[in-house]
Amino acid sequence: MEIILPVLTSFFAFIVIITLITYTVRIIPQSNAYVVERLGAYHRTLERGLHFVIPILDRVAGHVSLKEQVYDFAPQPVITKDNVTMMIDTVVYFQILDPKLYVYGVVRPIQAIENLSATTLRNIIGDLELDETLTSREIINTKMRVILDEATDPWGIKVNRVEVKNILPPKDIQEAMEKQMRAERERRSVILTAEGEKRAAILKAEGEKESVILRAVAKKESMITEAEGQAQALERVYKAQAYGVEIINKSKPEQAYLTLKGLESLEKVANGNATKIIIPSEIQNLAGLIASVKGLSEDDKK
Repeated sequence: MEIILPVLTSFFAFIVIITLITYTVRIIPQSNAYVVERLGAYHRTLERGLHFVIPILDRVAGHVSLKEQVYDFAPQPVITKDNVTMMIDTVVYFQILDPKLYVYGVVRPIQAIENLSATTLRNIIGDLELDETLTSREIINTKMRVILDEATDPWGIKVNRVEVKNILPPKDIQEAMEKQMRAERERRSVILTAEGEKRAAILKAEGEKESVILRAVAKKESMITEAEGQAQALERVYKAQAYGVEIINKSKPEQAYLTLKGLESLEKVANGNATKIIIPSEIQNLAGLIASVKGLSEDDKK
């Protein structure tokens, strides 16, 4: 009996020590905060690190994560200004800045944010028509973020961003929008085809025009080149003839030589296609003289 009592005493003392350590020592992880109450009233907020609390007197009233949180709320039915009912769901990004206000500010804060998001969305969409709703996501996001951020300040919550995830109009309106979209695509296709054909015709006409111009320019240059060649040829012929005449004049030819050259020219004329040839009397006398000279030369040879 004397041995059992010390053992039991040591055992109970060990349990008491473990219990005191368990309820006294608090190690707070990074990006977390504990809200501590003492005798039922707020006492302090424990941030990351090692802390000590008094058992029985102190109680942890809430564990709060300081990380940015994301909640995807279920689609909400909303009515536009032109009385079209559609389903819209939103995604809210928020962060707890004041753990005390978060714990004591509102009951079930996430549900409160969801209800506030739904009512705010209905108010904003109620001022927009269907077409504006489908094309004004950025405006809706900005307005919702400003309103939610202001409304959640007393809860210690900072709303960083709000995104409209899906906008689902009624089925009949979706079908009408799809038909309109197909018609618009077909219209754009027809316009693009017509513009392509027009551009092709213009390019073809411009090509033919340039081809005609180039052919005309080439023909013009060819004729100019040919005329210049003929002119140069005639110029050289005339220069050669002038040079020949100049040589003859410098040599001072006798009358007999000139007469002989005239006869050679007359011979060429006689070989032509002319049916009648008129010979001057001077040339006839000269021809008789040449014939006499020729006869005398032949008699001398005999």
